[in-house]
Amino acid sequence: MTVKHRIPTLLCATAMTVALATGASAQSTNQPNNLNKLQDFKTTGAPLRIQTVEQGGARAAAIRENLKQVKLPPGFKIDLYAIVPDARHMAVGTNVGVVFVGTRKADVWAVTDRAKARVADEVKRFAPSIDFKVPNGVCFSKDGFLFIAEHNRVLVFPAAEFFYESPDVAVGVVAETLIPREEESFNHGARVCRIGPDDKLYVALGQPYNVPPPEKAKLYNEQGIGGIVRMDRDGKNREVYARGVRNSVGMDFNPANGELWFTDNQVDGMGDDQPPGELNRATKMGQNFGFPWYGGGMVRTVEYKASEPPKDAVPPMVEMAPHAADLGMTFYSGAMFPAKYKGGIFNAEHGSWNRTKPVGARIMFTEVKPDGSNGKTEVFAEGWLNDKTGEYLGRPVDVVQYLDGSMLVSDDLAGAVYRISYTGQ
Repeated sequence: MTVKHRIPTLLCATAMTVALATGASAQSTNQPNNLNKLQDFKTTGAPLRIQTVEQGGARAAAIRENLKQVKLPPGFKIDLYAIVPDARHMAVGTNVGVVFVGTRKADVWAVTDRAKARVADEVKRFAPSIDFKVPNGVCFSKDGFLFIAEHNRVLVFPAAEFFYESPDVAVGVVAETLIPREEESFNHGARVCRIGPDDKLYVALGQPYNVPPPEKAKLYNEQGIGGIVRMDRDGKNREVYARGVRNSVGMDFNPANGELWFTDNQVDGMGDDQPPGELNRATKMGQNFGFPWYGGGMVRTVEYKASEPPKDAVPPMVEMAPHAADLGMTFYSGAMFPAKYKGGIFNAEHGSWNRTKPVGARIMFTEVKPDGSNGKTEVFAEGWLNDKTGEYLGRPVDVVQYLDGSMLVSDDLAGAVYRISYTGQ
């Protein structure tokens, strides 16, 4: 798709001059002039009193009570870090550790531990003068740029940890659209993003169907819908990095070798015990991971059973529990956890909605070997699902490493972020 850009120069608080590609036509629905005003460093008139979320009281006490059900390996503990409504994917600031939390609604939250007590004392709306639409995906570059992948747009915020105290922020538009507007759907529209070791922006584009009709194949292949696209940080030079991906809502790069790993949610309606969910490894650009010929793992879909799958289709590295909804994932590189976990993958299972016996709502850990292959996958944290009643106490969405090596877990059912730490006691 062709996108016209204008290039404003943003002067950040660090006195670093940054060129950002922005779209003059990409404007907020309810605040049509705000984006252009912010790009020109003009005030929008948004109220200086920013919406905040109460962090104490009965709700916090109830969440902490539920966390008593969560089982962890010896020496680990979990506690409430912050109450964050609709908490989805997270990005930890590279400066002072502000945690930016996306949602599948219209809010992005800035979570701050001002006292450095390892519990948030402030949660407030980030950039309230901007009208977001499904700002699920948040990711940071190493030099402190916050990218927010919405349903069909990507914004970038230079020095987000500096400007987040104000309702007005420095902002640029990286991509005015991610997919053709006629392909927008309420289904599988929560994007995730990462900055790769090549300093490019990677965005996963879930396709809207359970299994797409064949007539969509050409368009989807061209656009990277049902795949992962990458582009320069200013939105230029977009290309399809991976295809054959049904709906990935979690990815990260192995810091040891730069390879991209991602979770993928697989086809519904094939029974309780098939197909498996996936944890995938992309070793180069251009690989195809088998969907829609394979519904998950090597299980063929009914709709494409008579059609020949790609001969070079890449199978998953790990077959996860069917319908457990594996979402956010991260490589652990911190020093707090025991050596066993260094370099491995933590991922969140959101939990099933379509099994006669629910499964998931837990954190999984996968060992990654020095050669880049995977070892054993095991349950790391569980207890948000009551096995007797099938009731969810919480539904984990994302996992990120905090600055001190602890791990944060988001939960969009409880509307919370948890902190898992290791004491060794």
